[in-house]
Amino acid sequence: MKNRLKQFLSTKAWFNDVALLLLRVACALMILHGWPKFTDFSEGSKDWPDPFHVGTTVSYALTVFAELFCSIFVVIGLFTRIALVPLIICLIVIVFNVHGGDPLEDKEHGLLYLLIYLSLFLTGPGKYSLDSFIEKRWKNDDESH
Repeated sequence: MKNRLKQFLSTKAWFNDVALLLLRVACALMILHGWPKFTDFSEGSKDWPDPFHVGTTVSYALTVFAELFCSIFVVIGLFTRIALVPLIICLIVIVFNVHGGDPLEDKEHGLLYLLIYLSLFLTGPGKYSLDSFIEKRWKNDDESH
C-alpha cells in the first residue's frame, strides 16, 4: 500500500500530463479575447496599437492570429510550441509595451497568461495532446519499416 501511494504521488505519475492538459485548457480563455476581435475585425483595427510600426491593421491581425488561432492549436495540443511563440510575443508586447507604464494590477492577467505560455513552451504539451499522438504514430511507423 505504501509503495502504491508513493508511486501515485511520484513526479512521474500520470497527473503531470493531466496538469499540462489543464494548463492547455486554461489557454482556451484567451479565445474569448480573440473571437470578438475576429468578428469585429474591420472596426477594431482602426485604433489598435502599432508597436512594430507595420500598421494598425497588421498589428490587429497578428493579435487576432495569436489570441484566436494559436490558442486553438495550444488547447488541442497541435504544433504546440510553434503556436506558443506568437502568443508569448503578443503577451510580452501587451504587458511590457501597451501596459508598460500601468500599475501591476493592470498587467496581472497578461503576466499570468505569459507565465502559462512560457511554462508550456518549456515543458511541451504533455501526453494528452495531438502532438504526442502524432509523435507516437510516426515512431511506430518508423519501427515497423
